[in-house]
Amino acid sequence: MTNNSITISLDAMGGDFGSGVTVPAAIKALKQHPSLTLILVGNEEELVKVLRQNGCSPSERLQIQHASQIVLSDEPPAQALRGKKDSSMRVAINMVKEGRAQACVSAGNTGALMATARFVLKMLPGVDRPAICTMLPNMKNGHAHVLDLGANVDTSAQGLFEFAVMGAALATAVDGNERPSVGLLNIGEEAIKGNEQVKQAAELLANSRLNYIGYVEGDGIYKGDADVVVCDGFVGNVMLKTTEGVAKMISYYMKQEFKRNPLTMLSGLIALPVLRALRKRIDPREYNGASFLGLQGTVIKSHGSADAHSFANAISEAVIEIKKNVPALITEQLENQLLKPAGNEVTI
Repeated sequence: MTNNSITISLDAMGGDFGSGVTVPAAIKALKQHPSLTLILVGNEEELVKVLRQNGCSPSERLQIQHASQIVLSDEPPAQALRGKKDSSMRVAINMVKEGRAQACVSAGNTGALMATARFVLKMLPGVDRPAICTMLPNMKNGHAHVLDLGANVDTSAQGLFEFAVMGAALATAVDGNERPSVGLLNIGEEAIKGNEQVKQAAELLANSRLNYIGYVEGDGIYKGDADVVVCDGFVGNVMLKTTEGVAKMISYYMKQEFKRNPLTMLSGLIALPVLRALRKRIDPREYNGASFLGLQGTVIKSHGSADAHSFANAISEAVIEIKKNVPALITEQLENQLLKPAGNEVTI
């Protein structure tokens, strides 16, 4: 391997479709990234079989690490953590801890993945809780980084502040934006609105070195009001699932209308290039790959129902974060925020 080579471990058994998706996705990702090596973690016999079905076999760039257990989609995180130490998920994360891989990608149980990653990799200094962050499309800059999307149901003002720092560091790394704008998701833009946690977090952010622009309403995410939008995991997860549902509904209705009669079918054929371009811009598959920020290592969560194209995008997200060394950037950002003059400190 060269000094520029990247190695990623894949939880090959996780997600709704397991190896049927992760293996083809791995093959696709290797074609996209010539310096990439992938380690498929899971049942060796099954993985070899699926590789052969896809016209491949294990190689230097596509390795297999056997794991005898699988974390189920509905399995309690504590049970997975204590009782499945040889699961494909646990082994893949262990490989990051051991330095055999620079990142882990999994489509498995979100709660179990977060609990296991936090236990094995530990938190960065200055970070109390990890956050799930992903990109959502907008009309201004192409996308916004939104967090937290479900790791923390209840979040303190200090936690929201930490999320903002981590999201800004990620935006800098991925987008090359040295001073990304940061907004707090709220029920209005006025200072008097919001719960106490949001108001206290706003005070912290206003006195920080971040480029804090104030409150952002739900539609502001898609208008491009901020490069980074911060919220607690309960709100973020509801927002994300609602967004996915609306996108599917629009696609469903458009197909129905174009199939209504021969004239609308002809119109659909004429508009097909535009429709394909639109789908690519708003397709949730193109934005698959949520980052677990705040860990001493890189872990990317793919959607459980991801197809091969979508899972390959999650692998690509891991490649970007490895190249940019996102955990180190977050640590640097946190140090910069904590080293402010004492007179600017805000207490809660």
